[in-house]
Amino acid sequence: MSTETATKRGVVFRVLDAMDAPHSGRILRLRLQSGEAPSIRSLKGAELRAVSPTGHERRVKVIGFALFGGKPSDTRLARTGRIDVHVEESGEGDPVGLRWEVTRA
Repeated sequence: MSTETATKRGVVFRVLDAMDAPHSGRILRLRLQSGEAPSIRSLKGAELRAVSPTGHERRVKVIGFALFGGKPSDTRLARTGRIDVHVEESGEGDPVGLRWEVTRA
């Protein structure tokens, strides 16, 4: 990916792991691929666009954060580039999975 493309798209995450959440939605473990780490506050309730390696697209809404690796914080996200989000997927199609790319909608 060229730097120009990454800059135009802003923050880009890659899905490292995806699983069904216990009661509803999905848990996505994300790694920051490019861009500056956003604040936790800006992610809460955010609409995100997920694109599969084959080009299929899904919209997801962040409804919370998983606490597997500890309480999420701006400092931790900036330091590690990783965050676990609890999302609701909208529309029909394959669920978001490994190696999908996630950006702001």
